[in-house]
Formats: sequence, structure tokens, C-alpha cells
Amino acid sequence: MAGNLKEVLFVASGDLRLAANQVCWPEQHKVEQQLANAVKKLGWTVKRAHLYDDIKKHGLIDSQKMGMEVFRNINPEQPLIVVESLWQYTHHVLAGLATHKGPILTVANWSGTAPGLVGMLNLNGSLTKAGVKYSTLWSKNFDDDFFETGLKQWLSTGKIEHDQSHVKDFDSVSIGAEEKKIGFEFARRFMQRKAIMGVFDEGCMGMFNAIVPDSLLNGTGIFKERLSQSSLYAAMLNVTDAEARQVLDWLLQKGMKFNWGNHPETELTEQQTLEQCKMYIAAVRIADDFGCDTIGIQYQQGLKDLAAASDLAEGLLNNQDRPPVYAEDGRELYAGEALPHFNEVDECAGIDALVTYNLWKQLGIPGDNTLHDLRWGEHFKGDGIDDFVWVFLISGAVPASHLIDGYKGASSERQPAMYFRLGGGSLKGVSKPGHIVWSRVYVKDACLHCDIGVGESVLLPVEETNRRWAATTPQWPIMNAVLKGVSRNQMMGRHQANHIHVVYTPDEASAHKACRIKAAAMKGLGIATNFCGDVIFAN
Repeated sequence: MAGNLKEVLFVASGDLRLAANQVCWPEQHKVEQQLANAVKKLGWTVKRAHLYDDIKKHGLIDSQKMGMEVFRNINPEQPLIVVESLWQYTHHVLAGLATHKGPILTVANWSGTAPGLVGMLNLNGSLTKAGVKYSTLWSKNFDDDFFETGLKQWLSTGKIEHDQSHVKDFDSVSIGAEEKKIGFEFARRFMQRKAIMGVFDEGCMGMFNAIVPDSLLNGTGIFKERLSQSSLYAAMLNVTDAEARQVLDWLLQKGMKFNWGNHPETELTEQQTLEQCKMYIAAVRIADDFGCDTIGIQYQQGLKDLAAASDLAEGLLNNQDRPPVYAEDGRELYAGEALPHFNEVDECAGIDALVTYNLWKQLGIPGDNTLHDLRWGEHFKGDGIDDFVWVFLISGAVPASHLIDGYKGASSERQPAMYFRLGGGSLKGVSKPGHIVWSRVYVKDACLHCDIGVGESVLLPVEETNRRWAATTPQWPIMNAVLKGVSRNQMMGRHQANHIHVVYTPDEASAHKACRIKAAAMKGLGIATNFCGDVIFAN
């Protein structure tokens, strides 16, 4: 390796929000010490490229400006490790990493409580989109054989190769002429009709990988309508209290529970929920005005300082059975239909949401779908399960139809004050057991790609689900998922995003069939498509 003799640089990208960085700093400091010990054990020294800030009370890069300043003082030839134990804004370090000439390694702690895995996967997907070469590793305590072997390999050669034997290119398998025809015909009609993607401000939380260039998006038949969150807020002000109350009453009649309190700083209040109902109505009206087929609300920057969280509205939008919304002229908008919403303006997920919803409708299957964070997971044995079970979580976008007992099984809890100062509730519940198709659209080599496979949402014992919730974010909806034929390390070594897309099918056979047809549809849209794991190809 080039650069200073056997010295590794550490950098750490953080959140933009001061409170989040301060809360997460003790865990980050612990993780860096563990990783430094592992590096030193192999005969190398460690140098942190930026110092702890006594005023801010953390040592994280918390802006793009700071990131550029840090990298101006880094030897571009030195080996560098990006250490993550929290959610991070990729654009804080992307500029520096894009021009770094030495080997780059991204590392995260294997923890649900400290979401470094989610932050690192976003960074990885962003580096892939940017064409930056990097390697990646993860570990619970940084002393297991898998991690130590990988770290030694990277220190010796500057790169790590992960097992990708679970991946099969679409063109390398045979899915059957009829299924291919269905998928290709769907794609042809989709591109011929064209669709509008409403984007309420791009680039949420530094997610460079979640922005699809127009030149790539338009090739699929989807075109952006660039909308403003300020327009959404203005539209909320025009929604009457009575209209918001009608939405809330509809949810209460469906049996949904709201865990209201009296202290808005720390508890969900009825007023916050009513404000979320106004956002839901305003979003549907704007979507109708612009003819949007799918929309994404950023919220985390901008709206978070003006209004309650967007998450309840997002979950309602993704459910076909949802509170009716009327235009000012009395028309019911998108009657009997979901309005697919992609959380955090993840445009890759927006493509997936719109394609999936319409394709499933053609196949005669309920098409309510959502993205989740690929948050964490552990092996579970018991109750007929002996497999690695992932924890999928996302604050918004999960439709009630995905949850056990639907709206009756759903509750709304206040979002954590660390991230959501003005409160607002989630649409929380446990995802029902059943077979799923999972996927991820991403950008690589200036082209759109899609990885797709089958899986199962499994029902764990209540105490185990509660343990997993407590170890992650208990306010959010959860899916306990098994990905068929894809190991933990294969998934981590391959996946190009913090998000993963899921949709249900009636049974296992239909999951495999729908997966094959959806892959053909993605391929027909000009998206390079790969099957991942144990997808059955025989008809």
C-alpha cells in the first residue's frame, strides 16, 4: 500500500442533527477503539483524521463543508477506513472519498441499537453510484474470524472480495417464454403510457444513492415532477380542521390506536396526529394537481422544523384501503387506489413501488408495497424456524395491509424527539407472516440495476419480536424477514442501499412466479436485473 508506512486513517461521517451526533458519540468512540485494536493487532497504526470537538461534544464529520476541510489535510494515497456506528449523511464525505487514491474500507458495527449498518449501506450504495472503488466489512466486536480475515486481506491487498455465488444474471437463466412475455409486455405498455414521479425535494439525509439521474429515470418511462416541501406545507394550511378530523375518525373507526399524551415535547398528542392528517390530504391533492403516479416526501430536512412527521401520511398513501380524500370540487381522489409513496424521497424505491403496484394489480395480487431499512438481524431457532432472521424497520411508508390485523393491529407512537422535534406518530405494527418478493433498484456504472429475490415474513414469539423492537426502534413497524438462499454476509457484501423493497404474495409458488415476472418487467424497462438466492426457475 502507498502512503505512510503501515498507518491507517480513520474518518467518521455523522448526522447533520447535533442531538443525534451527541447521543451516538459514545458508541462511535467505543467502536473506533475496538476497530483500532483490531488494526494494531495486525501490526498497523491508526490515525484519526479529525478531532473530537469540545463544543459540539462529538467527533463526527457533520457537514459537507467540514468533510472537504478534513480531506484537504489527508494524504490521498493513504489507506482509509470510514467507521460508522450511526446513521450518517453520505454527502459529508463523498467529495473527499471520490478523489481519494488510496484503498478505502467502509466498516460498521453489527448492532440494531446503533444503526451503523444502515449508514454504511447507504454510503456503500452512494460510492457505487459515484464509481468509487471501496471494500466493506462489518462485525459485532471486531474479533471474529470473518472480520479479522477480511481486515487482514484489505491491509495486505487493498481490497476484499465477498461471496456473490447467490447472484444470477437475468440473461443467464430461463424463466419461461410466457412469464417473460408478460413482464416484457407490461414494460412496453408502462413506457408507452409514461408516469410522473412527484418529488418533494431531493437528497434526503445525504442519500446520494437515492437520487436517480433524469437521463436514467426517463428511459423507464418515468419523469420527475419537482415539487417543493414549502408548497406541501402551504397546502396543509388550506386543509380545514373538519377535513383532518374526518381522516382521524375514519382511522379510529377502523380500530387504529393512538398513544396520545399531554406533553408534545416527548409524547404524541392528538393535535400532532391531526396535523399529520392534514399533510396526508394536502399530499394527495397536490399529487392530483400534477398528475403524479407516485410521490416521495423528504421531511427530515425542512419540514421537520415546520410540521409533525410525515410517516403516518406515508403509510396511509401506500394502502389501497385508506381514508378518502376529496378535491375542492368534490371529486374523490385516487378512489380505491393506493398512491405509492417512497419514504425519504428514495427515487430508486419510487421506481420499484410504482412498477410493483401496477404489475401486481395486473397479476391479480394486492400490490400494497413498501421499503424498509435493512436494519439488523440475528439467527433464530424455535417455533419451526432455524434461520437468520432480519429486522426490517422503517419509520414511514408501511401500509396497514402489511400488518397483523391491519388497522386494528396498528398503533401510532411519537417519533423519537432526537430526530423529530415536532413529534408526529408512526403507523406501527408487526408485519403479518407470509411470502414476499424483495428487491432493490440502484445505480451502478451509470446504469440502473435491480437485485431481486424471494423471502418470507415470519412470525416470531411475541417476546422475541419485542426484544428485537427494544434493540432497534420500538416506535416503528417491524418485519421479521428470512431471505431465501442469501446469507447475512452475502447480503451485506452485495446490497447497494440502506433500503430494501418488499411486497406480499398469496403463497410460496406465487412468490417465485411473481419474482420471475417482475424481473422480466424490470429487464424490459432497460434495468440490468439479477436474481439473488433460491429463486425457482422451472415452470
